[in-house]
Amino acid sequence: MTKYDNIDRRILDLMQRDASLSQREMAERVGLSQNALWRRLKRLDCDGVVKGARMRLDAEALGLDLTVFVMVRTRNHSAEWAEAFRKHVARIPQVAEMHRIGGDWDYMLKVMTTGMSGYDAVYRKLTTGFEMDTVTGLFSMETMLEDRPLDVFS
Repeated sequence: MTKYDNIDRRILDLMQRDASLSQREMAERVGLSQNALWRRLKRLDCDGVVKGARMRLDAEALGLDLTVFVMVRTRNHSAEWAEAFRKHVARIPQVAEMHRIGGDWDYMLKVMTTGMSGYDAVYRKLTTGFEMDTVTGLFSMETMLEDRPLDVFS
């Protein structure tokens, strides 16, 4: 991130912490005019540094009381299989994240659902129609850190 100055970093930090800030509020906090802030926001967006703005929902308030990290091991490591698997997983709305990882496992999925019966339904969708060597779930008992802002000042 060497091409971004300290003001850009302050803007990015503010956006991560509270995307609901108006451009006027953000401009005041970083010491810019609204027009100057708008130009920087546009550049950050065009550079691909900012990937939209979303509201965070409270999963528990919505009844999504179970988070499971699903670990998948496969014997098939072709690009075609990986893309077909990604598309298969993308059709399961309870999968919040999917990562291809190194080590003993090949993929890690973050599933957020309603209780064990909800997870069982996700598991059945996940394993139907795909050859996988091993699938296991690690059940989260407590979220201790979540959605932390990226360190833009390093």
